[in-house]
Amino acid sequence: MDPNSGKKNLFNKLSKAQGLKQVLNENFRRKTVSFYKYVIIESPQELRDQLYENWQKLNVLGRVYLSFEGINAQISVPEEKYDDFTEHVKSLDYFKDIVFKQAIEERKESFFKLTIKVRKKIVADGLKNNEYDVTNVGKHLNAKQWNEAMNQGATVVDMRNHYESEIGRFKDAICPDAETFRQELPIVKKLLKNKKNDKILLYCTGGIRCEKTSAYLKHHGFKDVNQLHGGIIDYVRQIKEDNTLENKFEGKNFVFDERRSERVSSKIISKCHQCGSSCDTHVNCANVNCNLLFIQCNSCKSKYDNCCSLECIDVMKLSDEEQYNLRKGKENKKMYYSHKRVKLNLKND
Repeated sequence: MDPNSGKKNLFNKLSKAQGLKQVLNENFRRKTVSFYKYVIIESPQELRDQLYENWQKLNVLGRVYLSFEGINAQISVPEEKYDDFTEHVKSLDYFKDIVFKQAIEERKESFFKLTIKVRKKIVADGLKNNEYDVTNVGKHLNAKQWNEAMNQGATVVDMRNHYESEIGRFKDAICPDAETFRQELPIVKKLLKNKKNDKILLYCTGGIRCEKTSAYLKHHGFKDVNQLHGGIIDYVRQIKEDNTLENKFEGKNFVFDERRSERVSSKIISKCHQCGSSCDTHVNCANVNCNLLFIQCNSCKSKYDNCCSLECIDVMKLSDEEQYNLRKGKENKKMYYSHKRVKLNLKND
C-alpha cells in the first residue's frame, strides 16, 4: 500500500494561473493576515498535516512554514470564516496566545493556493543553536515608544533585505546591503560593533526576524536591544488608530505575496532601475527564465515589454518550446537569482 495514499488531499497542485483564476472569480471578501511564534513543536510534520486538513476546509490560502522552533505564516481567509480560523488556531496549545496582524492594504489576490512546508527553521538564519537564545530577546516597543526612541536619537536598523528597504524604510535607518537574512545577521553585528552600549531599535515586516536578531545581538553583548512590536504592519495599524502619532515610515512596505507591497506613506523614495524616474513598483521580468525582481515604471514597462534587459526581450521573442529548452536542466533553470541586484543591459537603447 502506498504510504502517501492517505495524504493525496493534503497538497494543492494548482498552477499559479489556475489558482489566481479561482480567487478572482470568488464572490466574497478575504482577510490577509500574518502571524508567527517561536515555540518548540514536537512533531512539525504531524502538525503540518493537521493544519492543512483543517485550513483547506475553511478555504484558507497562503504560505506557511513549520519547524521544531515554531511557525511563520502569511495567509488569506474568507471573511465569513475568519472567526472559525482564529478559533481553530488558538485551540492548539502551541498557538493559544498567538497574535494575528492584518494587512495594511487588502487585495483578494494576495495568495492563490495553500502551501504548508516543514523546514529546519522558520526563518533561515545560518546560526548555530549556541549563538542565540530565543527566550532572551529585546524589549518590544509599541508605535508611541518607538517614535519617542527615534526622537531621542536611538540607532535604527532595518532587518529586511535590500529590495525591501529600497522602497520603504524608517528615516535614517541603517539598511544593510544584503539579499538574505542569513547574510544580514553578521553584517549588522559588524556595523554595530561600536554601539554595544547604545539603544538599538530593530524592525522588520511583522517582527519575526527582529525576534531572532535581538536574541543574537544580546548573546553577543549588546546591552539595550529593542524591537518594533508586530513590525511595520502593526506599527501602521497603531498609527491609523491614533491620529496623534506621527508616521515615521517613508514609502511602501514590501510583502511576500502577489501584492508585492503596501502603501504606507505617499512619499516615493526609490527610482526606476531602467530610466531613473521616481518609482516604487516592483515587478518580475516577463522572461520566466529570468524572473528578476526589479523596480520598473509604466513607461519602461511598455518600452521594454515587461522585461529587465535586451537579452530577456530577445528570449521573449522565441517560441514557448525554445524558451522551455533554455531553462531545461538544473543548471539552466534561471538566468538570474530572482532578488539579485539589477544589472541591466540596455546598450542598444
